[in-house]
Amino acid sequence: MESPYGKVVLVTGASSGIGQAIAQLLKDKGYRVYGTSRKPGSENKSMSADGSGFIRMLQMDVCSEESVKSAVARIIEAEGTIDIVVNNAGMGIAGSVEDTSPEEVHVQIDTNFYGVHRVIRQVVPIMRINGKGLIINMSSVAAQFPIPFQSMYCASKVAIEAMSEALRTELKPFGIKVSIVEPGDTKTGFTGSRVFAADANESLVYRDKFKKSVGVMIKDETNGPEPIVVAKQIYGIIGKTNPPIRVIVGLQYKVFVFLKRLLPARVVSYIISKMY
Repeated sequence: MESPYGKVVLVTGASSGIGQAIAQLLKDKGYRVYGTSRKPGSENKSMSADGSGFIRMLQMDVCSEESVKSAVARIIEAEGTIDIVVNNAGMGIAGSVEDTSPEEVHVQIDTNFYGVHRVIRQVVPIMRINGKGLIINMSSVAAQFPIPFQSMYCASKVAIEAMSEALRTELKPFGIKVSIVEPGDTKTGFTGSRVFAADANESLVYRDKFKKSVGVMIKDETNGPEPIVVAKQIYGIIGKTNPPIRVIVGLQYKVFVFLKRLLPARVVSYIISKMY
């Protein structure tokens, strides 16, 4: 399937999980994919069998303005353009609102929200010159259903959604499209790399509820679908001239979102409290 935007794709956070699955699928479909990882020494190049597509990994820390500028500049130097961006890099901090320090909140928002903003600011000018482009921002179903003890992660995803909807309107005159993707629980390394607020495990007030809630999250993620399910949704969006504003991944989550529109907010809140 040919994309109306072009063949050069930037996927942030492509060293594992959903980002890696997206990069691999698009490479297999003949796209020239530049993936990023914040880890030093992560750079390499892997060509497909027929040479039509490849993945080239670049070191980029989305929390650093200079790192983002440098990585984007290298892609422009090599390709002359960036046609599609998938803002996938992110992390999660678990803990109650009370137990999460301002410094920990900053780390969460800096990675998940400011990081997306930094990448967008660097790629929009080249897309505007091209008169076309596609930006896909990875959110989460948690933006629709804020989960206890994941408040700051949820907040970062809500912020991404609000920015993305405004951005879509701002960029429409320039032929640049913006879509939001909301995966649910997915089987990735995100589960093992979840960060816990320093005071979360020491809190006597929330300890039992916190352990129960995190246990439910781990179980749901471990039993969730493989990342390729999300990657296929991304591939579908890339092929659309008029991509949707929002794509919810997973039938059950689509049903949940539909029911949320019908049920009173207090009922939804009660259900979530019972689940977690």
